[in-house]
Amino acid sequence: MSRRKKIALALLALLLLTQAPFAYRRYRLGRLGAAVDALNSGRAAQTPEEQFEEFAGVFHVHSSLGGHSTGTLAEIVRAARDERLDFVVMTEHPSPQTDTSAATLRGVHEGVLFLGGSELVAGDGGRLFVVPGFAPPAQKPMLRELAARARSEGRLAVVGYPEEVRDLAPGDYDGVEVYNLYTNSKRINYATFLFDGLWSYWGRPELLFARFYERPGENLNRWDSLNAAGARRIYAFAGNDAHANVGLSFQDQAGGKLIDLKLDPYERSFRLVRTHVLLPKATPLDESSLLAALRSGSGFIAFDLFGDPTGFRFEATAEAVEAQAQASASMGGEIVIPPGGKVRLRARTPVVCRTVFYRDGQAVQEVSDSSRAELLVERKGVYRVEVYLDQLGGLLEEKPWIISNPIFVR
Repeated sequence: MSRRKKIALALLALLLLTQAPFAYRRYRLGRLGAAVDALNSGRAAQTPEEQFEEFAGVFHVHSSLGGHSTGTLAEIVRAARDERLDFVVMTEHPSPQTDTSAATLRGVHEGVLFLGGSELVAGDGGRLFVVPGFAPPAQKPMLRELAARARSEGRLAVVGYPEEVRDLAPGDYDGVEVYNLYTNSKRINYATFLFDGLWSYWGRPELLFARFYERPGENLNRWDSLNAAGARRIYAFAGNDAHANVGLSFQDQAGGKLIDLKLDPYERSFRLVRTHVLLPKATPLDESSLLAALRSGSGFIAFDLFGDPTGFRFEATAEAVEAQAQASASMGGEIVIPPGGKVRLRARTPVVCRTVFYRDGQAVQEVSDSSRAELLVERKGVYRVEVYLDQLGGLLEEKPWIISNPIFVR
């Protein structure tokens, strides 16, 4: 064998050796995709006596209006329609030239409800999402001042990037962004992610999310602590933080795109994590009803990429010693322990899973391998659940599928 052939074979062997880990990870993602498909095919149907109508959408979406994105409004509408979303909450960055909150999408487009909001920078760190949005003040007010103004004007106020807030105390805001896709993506090792992407891009590239997705433990602890303090009810939000600004593009002299390869197209961002809201039966989905549901915590956040969570419910019933009408509550609501009685918490999922009950941020009970989980409580506290799909394997170990809003037991 000639020296040139030996060198070529050695280089080929080296190439195969370096790519073996990426090929194996592509194989694992393929198995994960097959497991997700099997999971979705075995979902239980919703019960006919269901008292709520469920709607799924996304929160924290940007376009080119705010200068931090290359995405167009038309692309957002198309992606929302193709992903069959019910609603999209826009949170545009401010611009000195344009009132971006007024210029962005509002109303129904292609069958999808859009709400126009703002992402405002606070003087003491962090951001505040305000819906409907307003133009930012000339000076950067403190977070509490921004929230107080939003609440006084009947707007939804949600604290974004809580890890950046210097003093996150209970205030006049409705919720906290406990999960943010962009913040989570900072965990990516781009040296290896490039090759992972090349191996997976023409398959199901969205499943690469499973490689860097982590439970947002610190933000969940902050949120639990705020609620346990008892000053007011604060609800959980998940930010898609969709910008569609990562990729590779080449244009011809006329401006036509010769290559347009996006790593974070809106469709993919909208597929990973979603906000699910519950409205009473026969209540139409419109700006008023959606804002009311978001403001009252009537719903949950879920990583829909790993399975369709439609039909998940977390509810409470007061069980008194003496026979009387039973009080009940759902996510975001409050229920009182009757004298001498208890409160029964119930979680229902469309597939078999592991459900973990939390009280004031502490895990108090787990129920495995079941689509029904109960906890009988006689202690006051703020109770919520996290749901895990252990059957999907190691890539999702201790990474929640669903994070519920709490029920306040008084």
